[in-house]
Amino acid sequence: MSTIWNSAFRKTTVAAAALTMMSICAGMLPAQSINNDIKAQLKQFVRQGTEVRFEGYLTGYSYWDNTPPGSAAIARPVLRRQAGGTGTYNDPITIAVGHAIRRGRQTLEFPAGTRFYIERLRKYAIVEDVCGDGHKPQNGPCYTGKQGRPWLDIYIGGKRNSVRDTQRCMNRLTGMQPIRLNPRRGYPVARGEISASGCQVFGPVG
Repeated sequence: MSTIWNSAFRKTTVAAAALTMMSICAGMLPAQSINNDIKAQLKQFVRQGTEVRFEGYLTGYSYWDNTPPGSAAIARPVLRRQAGGTGTYNDPITIAVGHAIRRGRQTLEFPAGTRFYIERLRKYAIVEDVCGDGHKPQNGPCYTGKQGRPWLDIYIGGKRNSVRDTQRCMNRLTGMQPIRLNPRRGYPVARGEISASGCQVFGPVG
């Protein structure tokens, strides 16, 4: 389970339907949507399996700041028993999402197995972990991102790197990012562990 602790984390009806459809056609959900609205929209697209592009808040977690520290343990295995992946469509990288615990029941913001494409990292990702600790993780970091956007926390690896290097790497990729939900095959891929490239960031995919 990912743990939020790096410096970037610390610093931190009809008309509506018509607006949503116009935004989808344009390729991006409306940036002005409030948190609850965009989450409801995205959950609908998850159920439908529809590809949609939206702006989300992306952070990273590593082998060193995982829960437990110094491990690749994950909470919701789908393709593998430990966090990993190279970022291809068939081998997407583990990504963690916010979750809530209410009346003893855990609910993930996106179901395990949900796929994303992170444009500026050139990586496909899959939900296999949760982000946020405690009895009420919905009240802490990782549940709602900057500007009320969905928060995704991607695994960068880093077992062969120092804690300091992985920290710098995570800081480099942290921020608002264009993300595709339910992505098709065929987008550009920079294959490999994210930390191996120093968290290289590319331009958006057209």
